[in-house]
Amino acid sequence: MIKSAYIHIPFCLKKCKYCSFCSFPLLSKKEEYINALISEIKHFYKNEDLKTIYFGGGTPSLLEACDIEKILNCFKYSSDTEITLELNPNDRNKIKDFFKAGINRLSVGVQSFDDEILKNIGRIHNQKEIFETIDIINDSQIENYSIDLMYGMPNQTLEIWKKTLQKAMEIEPKHVSLYGLKIEEGSYFYKNMPKNLPNDDLQASMYELALEVLNKKYKHYEFSNFALNEKYFSRHNLTYWNCMKYYGFGLSASGYIDFGRYTNTFNYKNYINNPTDKFFEKLSIQSKIEEEIFLGLRVVQGIDFEKINSKYNIDIFKKYEKQFEKFVSYGFMEFTQKGAKLTKKGIMLSNEILCEFLN
Repeated sequence: MIKSAYIHIPFCLKKCKYCSFCSFPLLSKKEEYINALISEIKHFYKNEDLKTIYFGGGTPSLLEACDIEKILNCFKYSSDTEITLELNPNDRNKIKDFFKAGINRLSVGVQSFDDEILKNIGRIHNQKEIFETIDIINDSQIENYSIDLMYGMPNQTLEIWKKTLQKAMEIEPKHVSLYGLKIEEGSYFYKNMPKNLPNDDLQASMYELALEVLNKKYKHYEFSNFALNEKYFSRHNLTYWNCMKYYGFGLSASGYIDFGRYTNTFNYKNYINNPTDKFFEKLSIQSKIEEEIFLGLRVVQGIDFEKINSKYNIDIFKKYEKQFEKFVSYGFMEFTQKGAKLTKKGIMLSNEILCEFLN
């Protein structure tokens, strides 16, 4: 039974310089896109009672509340369903209307509290607008909200990053997500490499500083995610990390259903003409096991050996005994009552460690 759905809204006013996601400034196409999106939903959605719905992008807060409500009307959900909308601070005046439409969780794209940094990465809001947004949220009925923060950006020093973290602590959102800048193909920065990028050592120091500051108030439950308590864990993202099935609707969206993992087309015209066309990838048992390890070790509590053993009828420790023993001996991993998890030192080297579990 599928309990989650991701909905991609590709529109934005201006593409940020670090962004490689499928997004573009074509809001005039909104009506035809929503019609295609609803056609896709009605074709694949099996009327399950959803527990999480997530509007991502792009900038989904560019939609009006009536657009959100029209899309949500395609689904079956309850008052307990976590319904998240990614919000740009420039759309803060729509917050109360979004709540009336069904949104009960916001993910605010703050990125930084430094105006010069925001300008350098192509964001169209400033620090003043961030605080105005938070004030409106606090005055609304949306109690659950997260903020995104980025580190490793051009001209960003450890001191600038520390001030951003301190301001986040003052605001005290229910949830904080961290993102280290990765310059990927398709972004402006990929073709126009910025100067004064923090090196790997400085990026690592920024991450360590974030752990030091945020752990004073927040529960660190995934590599890059912190919440005031378990109530505010991102239930939607836990769907991904726990390798649970989910729908992905919209241009470029990915999903995981009984037929396997799939990806929708990135071509706008193709999507509008045939929104039900998907590229399916049937995963082997070995690939599924590797995903359980790769995604499960991202969660701070680690992986549950018995859960994986019963799911795939294997002995996960025996299968990867060499890797587990090696990283425990190095201090990068430790055994738990249920399985194994990465240590703080291991998290810093997670990419290299996790690669050794992949064939």
